[in-house]
Amino acid sequence: MNNCKIEYLWLDGYNTPNIRSKTKYCNISPNSDGLITVESIPEWGFDGSSTEQAVGSNSDCILIPVSIFNNTVDSVIGTNSYIVLCEVFNVDGAPHKSNMRAKLRELDEKFGDQGFLFGIEQEYTIINPKNSRPLGWPDHKFEYPPPQGRYYCGVGGDVATMRELVHEHAMACNSAGIPLCGTNAEVMLSQWEYQIGTADILNICDYLWVARYMLEVLAETKDVSISLDPKLIGGDWNGSGAHINFSTEHMRTVGGEDYISNVISNLEESHEEHINNYGIGNENRLTGTHETQHISKFSYGNSDRGASIRIPVKTAKENKGYLEDRRPAANMDPYRAVSKLVETVGKSLLLVETT
Repeated sequence: MNNCKIEYLWLDGYNTPNIRSKTKYCNISPNSDGLITVESIPEWGFDGSSTEQAVGSNSDCILIPVSIFNNTVDSVIGTNSYIVLCEVFNVDGAPHKSNMRAKLRELDEKFGDQGFLFGIEQEYTIINPKNSRPLGWPDHKFEYPPPQGRYYCGVGGDVATMRELVHEHAMACNSAGIPLCGTNAEVMLSQWEYQIGTADILNICDYLWVARYMLEVLAETKDVSISLDPKLIGGDWNGSGAHINFSTEHMRTVGGEDYISNVISNLEESHEEHINNYGIGNENRLTGTHETQHISKFSYGNSDRGASIRIPVKTAKENKGYLEDRRPAANMDPYRAVSKLVETVGKSLLLVETT
């Protein structure tokens, strides 16, 4: 008999990647510790012509399992159910051009010994599918709820929606081994945030993608949907970002004004490259208002949430700790965004060591 339900996840070939999934029911033997491991999950395939990853005349793409999680959002109680995150490969064994995780693996091999740690603050908006507006907003597209002010960390039915979904998602992630360490209502009605981390180079990205999947599945059960649009509502409303907190072991334990200044200088020099990897439509969010720096400018500052890079109070005081990159959009692909940070910050330490 088939004893396991395996939900295969992968990213499609769109400019802003979407999560795709398909389910396999199969018989898998646990290891000597009684666990189902990712090594025991078989490869699978899919029709790439339906996901912007192949043409119909040569449509096969291969799914290679890389991470496994207990499927804590499975609605069938008692099922041996697992979520398996996969990389996409061509039939010739090469990583598919849409496979950004493969590039990140290479950077991990090059810079992983620097002890990178990341935390990501994922903002999102809960949507009413009946009118395609944030949940709780008036139906008419020219009508709005009361302006921003009471929504951030707000309490009460007039300023917060779907708190039970937010909590259910957090508990599902943590039960699956994904370190979701906090949540809060954001500055727009039906906009929320959760924080993932800390974790290393590859795990932080895997965790975020699976956490996104779990939230989407739970939203299905509540008759709502999730938007990661970086500027869903125009006008005097904040957009949605995915701020990345990052550090190396050297930054955390040794630090130094010269090293931190060197990191920030290298981030400034590569600003355009980072922006190109920080999400589609981010220019609508990074306007220089609503706690952002303009997309064409780079800035940094102590405790400055309107800067490109925020230097936390303790980091500024002790010249060691972590930094926050506030530029990434909510819809960024973490494999691409973290790749740029690892590459830029990793080179910063190498430059310090050679001077």
